[in-house]
Amino acid sequence: MLHLRLIVPAERTEDVVRTIEKTVGTTHLVVLPGAARDPAGDVVMCDVAREAGDALLGELRELGLDEAGSIAVENIDLSLSKRADKAEEEAPGEGADAVLWEHLADATHEESTLSVTYLAFLVLATMIAACGVVLDNAILIVGAMAVGPEFGPLAGLCTALVRRAPRLAARSAIALLVGFAAAMALTTGFSVAMDAVGLFGKDMLERARPNTDFIWKPDMFSFVVAVLAGIAGTLSLTSAKSGALVGVAISVTTVPAAANAAVALGYGEIDQMWGSTEQLLLNLVGIVVAGTLTLMTQKVLWGRRG
Repeated sequence: MLHLRLIVPAERTEDVVRTIEKTVGTTHLVVLPGAARDPAGDVVMCDVAREAGDALLGELRELGLDEAGSIAVENIDLSLSKRADKAEEEAPGEGADAVLWEHLADATHEESTLSVTYLAFLVLATMIAACGVVLDNAILIVGAMAVGPEFGPLAGLCTALVRRAPRLAARSAIALLVGFAAAMALTTGFSVAMDAVGLFGKDMLERARPNTDFIWKPDMFSFVVAVLAGIAGTLSLTSAKSGALVGVAISVTTVPAAANAAVALGYGEIDQMWGSTEQLLLNLVGIVVAGTLTLMTQKVLWGRRG
């Protein structure tokens, strides 16, 4: 169940209440006349089944409530109410399958912004992965994958393609391009510094690395895994099962590939650099294609069910 808290201009309260009442899957409607001060208006609260939430939010936005008032949505972790149980039974579909497009757009907008924090995490993840590839340490590679924040912009790009949002697409693309370019440039400098103090060496990169040489030797499995991870990541976002994102993060070879390319560039290992770059592009393309197709499928299926 979702809990909605609305601030409604007094002249629109009747329309808002009527909209909520006619929406299947709503309950616990509360109206507090004149309770809001900034902006001034009435406070309207209700609970709605997740599978009916997106349609209701769309109608509330059509009433201009997002501009003239306020729409706040919260997840209800526990609701002991027969009315709530009845509302969920009446709403079409299953809550776990429902997609809240407004929530998805808001979440991906935040996660796909090129910020100092985003850059810091991506740079640090790439540097950790650089240590992993040089030491042939799979644990460091997995850790770097988990730290990397690149799935946010990738999800933003998928969402933008489905919703035809050019600004979100541009923001996500900039975050990916600038983020990886900065991370790889700084990691190249980091590897040179590590070499100067004797912690890295060209021989360490050229030796047999059975645990990490897959990073610069892409094959069709690289693309297949990226596609599967893209589907899983998209489903975890749309179904609010964020815990699955950790598994997605450590399934794709984006950050390690960028790190290996950066270290290889520092040592002039062109073959490894190009192989790692190909691995990076295969993973990025696979995730975007799979994520976009997953969202399109969900949109079509849920639209038919609604």
